[in-house]
Amino acid sequence: MKVGIYGFGSIGRLIARVALDRGHKVVSAVDINEEIVGKDIGELLGRNPLGFKVSSDPNTLSTADVVLHATGSYLDKIYDQLEAVIDLRKSIVSTCETLSYPYFRYPSLARKLDEKARSTEVYVIGTGVNPGFLLDTLVTTVSAPFNIIKTLKAVRSIDAAKRRRSFQVKIGVGMNPNEFLKELSEGKKSAHVGYIESVLLIADIGGLTLNKVEEGQDPVIAESDIESHGVKVPKGKILGIKGYGSGYAKDKEVIRVEFHAYVGGPEYEEIGVEGTEASITWRSTGTPGDLATASLIVSVAEKLETRPYKFGLLTMADLVPYRIKFAL
Repeated sequence: MKVGIYGFGSIGRLIARVALDRGHKVVSAVDINEEIVGKDIGELLGRNPLGFKVSSDPNTLSTADVVLHATGSYLDKIYDQLEAVIDLRKSIVSTCETLSYPYFRYPSLARKLDEKARSTEVYVIGTGVNPGFLLDTLVTTVSAPFNIIKTLKAVRSIDAAKRRRSFQVKIGVGMNPNEFLKELSEGKKSAHVGYIESVLLIADIGGLTLNKVEEGQDPVIAESDIESHGVKVPKGKILGIKGYGSGYAKDKEVIRVEFHAYVGGPEYEEIGVEGTEASITWRSTGTPGDLATASLIVSVAEKLETRPYKFGLLTMADLVPYRIKFAL
């Protein structure tokens, strides 16, 4: 594939590296950062020059077969970017968390985006590691061998000290709790985005109608001074967050996902499947989030290049090869 990258920050560059490692060509990159505009893409990746420079003009993405997009978490904030790419008749795979299941928060924009993508004969999909895989499509993969499912619960836990600084800032590491909660309520901080999107992806794959969904997240506060992987947090300051998303059918919690991200946190994913005839607990030793995000973005783009789907707005529920069945 000839790949274009929209958003050439840390995740965009990692996506570019994964694409190159997998034998694709990165032929364009767009960013608003004046410090990198005009510089060679390859040199910014610490590699030999590629002969293509970062531009601030989205029209330079016209030379790509597909655009891999990594600029924001909220569909209403990045919709114009997506629309500009669709106008170039290019398919898009985006890291935008709320695009992973946009029908809940942005039903009008989702419908508009789908209509535009269909009429232009391109694909648009939001995915990544979380939402997009670990707390949703992986959950349904682990659940697929079960006949009838009663409840699903998934937890992802990471040591935030091992993550990039921009992520630590996003979840309030080192901040005063009151200040963090104020910024969270004002939208200056987002912490994790996508709890409900993961719940709704699972429900969609399971053909389950939910009568209520909810989400929430709270800071984890250091009970004593702590240091992990060079990150120091004094007592009383924020280590990170713990959050959840829940889906209810007939007022019973059927789906629950949790994300724990704090300095010194254990690294694992755990999925619990309670079936009518058997139950299991699946557990991993943890997944490197940024690399996983980049790898999944490129993998989904490769899948869409085979053209097995109808054009338009897709979710990961459209890509999984099976369905699960809930008892309710």
